[in-house]
Amino acid sequence: MTTLIFASAIGAALVSGIFYAFSTFVMRALERLPPRDGIAAMQSINIAVINPLFFLVFFGTGVLCVVTTAASLMSDLEVSLGPVIIGCVLYLFGCIGITIVGNVPLNDKLANTDPDGPEAETLWSLYLGRWNLWNHLRTAASLAAAVSFLISAGAT
Repeated sequence: MTTLIFASAIGAALVSGIFYAFSTFVMRALERLPPRDGIAAMQSINIAVINPLFFLVFFGTGVLCVVTTAASLMSDLEVSLGPVIIGCVLYLFGCIGITIVGNVPLNDKLANTDPDGPEAETLWSLYLGRWNLWNHLRTAASLAAAVSFLISAGAT
């Protein structure tokens, strides 16, 4: 059980770190570029992120959270269930859910934008604000999930 709990915490923390990097310097760097260049760079990032290694960590952590929660519920060991369930919910809804509902639709809209088009600058400005807000939320949710799993590990 302890191994599952720590693995869930590490996965959630790793994903939080990826999002944190975007919040603290990647998006700031893109924002400093002319809109055309920022859009083109983000379009490239959004294509590059669709890869097995990222998906393994991002979705694999979600699966691991569910497995950890199910194992905790069925375990004869004294496992602090509250933090495990909270960690699972935070990761599934606060990380994966926000990504699907918030960030992906924005990315899809950006993918269909001509960086040289007349509405590119306005779209880029709106994109940055909304995408960053969603990213900050999923960063915090992933970090809170990791902390929650660690609290459970400490209580076990």
